[in-house]
Amino acid sequence: MIVDYLKVFLVGGIICLIGQVLINTTKMTSARILVGFLLTGVLLETVGVYKYIREWGQAGATVPIMGFGSNLAKGAIKGTIENGLLGAITGGIEAVAGGIAGVIFISFIVGLISSSKTK
Repeated sequence: MIVDYLKVFLVGGIICLIGQVLINTTKMTSARILVGFLLTGVLLETVGVYKYIREWGQAGATVPIMGFGSNLAKGAIKGTIENGLLGAITGGIEAVAGGIAGVIFISFIVGLISSSKTK
């Protein structure tokens, strides 16, 4: 069990380390870095590499934004196989709908609890 925790921490830590290095050494904005991670997850899933990272790193690979991109690509591929071109769009959305709904719900709750301040 401890080895599993170490694997999760290692994979998640490496992803975060890459993000921090990009922040410190480039002039990329955090939004561009996040999009880069998302597209990297899509690319790695498309070529079939991300499943091995996910098997080894478990939650360390599925929780970060790269896991979201991977799920998006996996759903789009499955949707394309089942429903053609339209399935590429709907399959990706169906695959990540739970995550999107969770983010919207949590954002709503935080919006109710917190008070905004103008700059």
